[in-house]
Amino acid sequence: QVQLLESGGGSVQAGGSLRLSCVSSGRPFSSYAVGWFRQAPRKEREFVAGIRWMEGSTLYADTVKGRFTISRDKDKNTVYLQMNSLKPEDTAAYYCATGNSINPWAYDYWGQGTQVTVSS
Repeated sequence: QVQLLESGGGSVQAGGSLRLSCVSSGRPFSSYAVGWFRQAPRKEREFVAGIRWMEGSTLYADTVKGRFTISRDKDKNTVYLQMNSLKPEDTAAYYCATGNSINPWAYDYWGQGTQVTVSS
């Protein structure tokens, strides 16, 4: 059974950094785009960043552009989200997802999420 496993969440002060990881167990990422989304309490889930596995091209939400970097390690079948200059408004559960396109509406398989809390 395919599973997306996120890790790397935690608590950090504003201005700090975290790196999230997403590993696919049971199926490689090779045919997919992989994205990160987040959902804060009482808010809609929002797209954060996506990467095309084969080409490595990326897409970012305006709210994180210049602060977050999505990347992948083909040998480890892992996608990362490096988050720098974190702000309290980045506090959310972060989810990894796969889809057939990098576009925010194209993701259809989700992990369980990892919590990120940024204190001021």
